[in-house]
Amino acid sequence: MNPFNDEYFMRKALDEAQTAFEKDEVPVGAVIVYKNKIIARGHNLCEKLIDFTAHAEMQVFTSASYYLQSKYLNECKLYVTLEPCVMCAGASFWTRIGEIVYGTSDPKRGFKKTNPSIVHPSTKVKGPVLEHECSQILKRFFNAKR
Repeated sequence: MNPFNDEYFMRKALDEAQTAFEKDEVPVGAVIVYKNKIIARGHNLCEKLIDFTAHAEMQVFTSASYYLQSKYLNECKLYVTLEPCVMCAGASFWTRIGEIVYGTSDPKRGFKKTNPSIVHPSTKVKGPVLEHECSQILKRFFNAKR
């Protein structure tokens, strides 16, 4: 059995979400995988950078592109703990990411509700993966804020 499966990589994204949680950022984490190797890790940095575009996905798109020295990520997989918003899904279109694997759905702001065809036609979308764990960290964060 391959230890490098979707659950393994989603747990790595959850580690990033935990880092965001500890920094008082909305706890969303992401990793990008290329040939079973994590080439980019990131989490939300909107508060620290005072920038609403500093989502976890945007952080890892930039990092992975730099690592590969290519703006195209068609041979990569994005693992993200929360279904991407329209902005991040739109950015994924331009990267031509090979696959998006998300942890939990976002019924209010997720791209699937708003515009499911915004991702590149060749991008596969899979989810939810480790839905309970991914939704729990968000619930803990927002419950603490109330």
